[in-house]
Amino acid sequence: MREHRLGDDIDDFCVRCKRIMNHSVVSVIESQPAKVRCRTCHSDHDFRHEQAPPPKVDLRKQALFNDVLKSVDPTAPAAAAAAGDPPPALAAAKSGARAKARK
Repeated sequence: MREHRLGDDIDDFCVRCKRIMNHSVVSVIESQPAKVRCRTCHSDHDFRHEQAPPPKVDLRKQALFNDVLKSVDPTAPAAAAAAGDPPPALAAAKSGARAKARK
């Protein structure tokens, strides 16, 4: 593979567009791109080697949250998701807010 030079077009993950887009090499250190500029939104950022940043939601926290939801009422999340209705507590809160708004 040839060395990267300033102005070369490469693919990289854009932190602003949140997808892999075309970039121009802006800075090179030891023949490797250091900084790139997105050709779509024109933002500069470090070269990420086409790797998206890790998700902000910790997978362990998400698993614990799902376990808590199942322990509260194991059928409610599945039934509400299937029917497309909000959970009963949320529906009751909304109806209570509507009644207060009418007064």
